[in-house]
Amino acid sequence: MGNQLRSVAVFCGSSPGNDPKIIEEAYNLGKILGQKKIKLIYGGSKLGLMGELARGVLENNGKVTGVIPRFLRIKEVVHTGLTELVLVETMHERKLKMHEISDGIIVLPGGFGTMEEFFEMITWSQLGLHQKPIGMLNSTGFYDDLLSFFQTMVKKEFLQADNRDLLLVSNDIDDLLHLMENYEATVKPKWMNKSQT
Repeated sequence: MGNQLRSVAVFCGSSPGNDPKIIEEAYNLGKILGQKKIKLIYGGSKLGLMGELARGVLENNGKVTGVIPRFLRIKEVVHTGLTELVLVETMHERKLKMHEISDGIIVLPGGFGTMEEFFEMITWSQLGLHQKPIGMLNSTGFYDDLLSFFQTMVKKEFLQADNRDLLLVSNDIDDLLHLMENYEATVKPKWMNKSQT
């Protein structure tokens, strides 16, 4: 069963970091989304990886919807060249809106904010609140330690293996999009035991 990715929400850093390869990959993801006519849904900033991502889409004739809380809508932060800008009141409303108007979710490198957004999206999936594909682009190995920790969670039986498998991981943009397009949700509600399945 395939997923038509007409729009993808991307969570990533508002800082560029110090690795040129990560910056380049953010732009490249945007470029490929633009070329494939997949609309980007992102946090609306012109800064950091977020700005590079949007630039990649816009320079390749793609469409970009930014979702940003009103308190962040200041000249130094907000991207003024987007296809559409959606203003919300809170950070939580921002995540909810990005989720609502996207067909899938991708996480790139980032800090605490990116992690918070990613973990909420995958927790919603684990709870059965959505069945959208969630992809992690790990082209530089940025998330290797986190992925290893997920295996520790499984080993210690704090995380079921099938819930770990809700996360699609690749080090290649085209491969990740292919995985997302072919994703089929199989998760059962988190607290269901074997006798209830």
